[in-house]
Amino acid sequence: MSFFPGNDPEPGDAIAVDSIETLIIPRTSDIGGLEVRRALPTAKRRLVGPFIFFDRMGPAILRPTDPLDVRPHPHIGLSTVTYLFDGNIRHRDSLGTEMVIKPGDVNLMTAGRGIVHSERSPEELRTQPLPISGLQTWLALPDHLEEIDPTFANTEAGLLPTLEEAGFNGRVVMGEFHGASSKVKQHAETLYVDIRLQPGAHIQIPAHAAEERAIYTLDGPVEIAGQIFPADRLLAFRPGDEIIISAPEGAHFMLFGGATLSSKRYIWWNFVSSSKERIEQAKEEWRTGRFDIVPGDEEEFIPLPEN
Repeated sequence: MSFFPGNDPEPGDAIAVDSIETLIIPRTSDIGGLEVRRALPTAKRRLVGPFIFFDRMGPAILRPTDPLDVRPHPHIGLSTVTYLFDGNIRHRDSLGTEMVIKPGDVNLMTAGRGIVHSERSPEELRTQPLPISGLQTWLALPDHLEEIDPTFANTEAGLLPTLEEAGFNGRVVMGEFHGASSKVKQHAETLYVDIRLQPGAHIQIPAHAAEERAIYTLDGPVEIAGQIFPADRLLAFRPGDEIIISAPEGAHFMLFGGATLSSKRYIWWNFVSSSKERIEQAKEEWRTGRFDIVPGDEEEFIPLPEN
């Protein structure tokens, strides 16, 4: 959902917790009543494992007169992961896919050499106020997979492994955590876990959970090494440290990360690549109409930004 014209996030204040490498305060944009917070990329932190883009949508209530209408737009060199906590989004893409994304589902769209998609409030639900809350992240593809054929996969919430342990519960969206392993496809080593802590509980994030690890706090403050962090903060951890996260009042956060990519990534608008030249090629292809169309959504598109 990269169409959001969000401002770049910014680093936070200096912190006393040695195991936290980076604290990022997302920048917030309001688009038609939908508040969006962008946590990645930032000048000081471009990636966490393969995660190169991290947007928090809502929570919000969309008016019937102002539904979500993301016109067709292109991607290359990445996978988008859409994960909702509330609401529904109709996804259409240039492969001919049409799918209503529901809360807890995982929509994994791999752009590879190029794909076009749109994201809209379902037409049949637009006569009433529409709740919307969720995350959209991008995963940069490894060098040897940047130009693979585009694909789409939806995994229903009931197929994701759940965590039920003393003091916390959760769902493994991608990767493996606390002995539970998701079957959602990974193109590079990826960790993505939805975690809810009960008041006064804590959870251990092992050093070996992933080479690079971070959390995004969604609801409730978390405590790490005696320091409290409020909701809507991205905390990237130092590799090799065990992390203990506590929740004095209860908390909801996403744990994410994975293996470090082997080369630098460039990002411009909806395009991600290890090559600046490839991004320039994608710009020209979109400008001149050489991407595929989206069946069922052929009338509109988002033009190439001018800067």
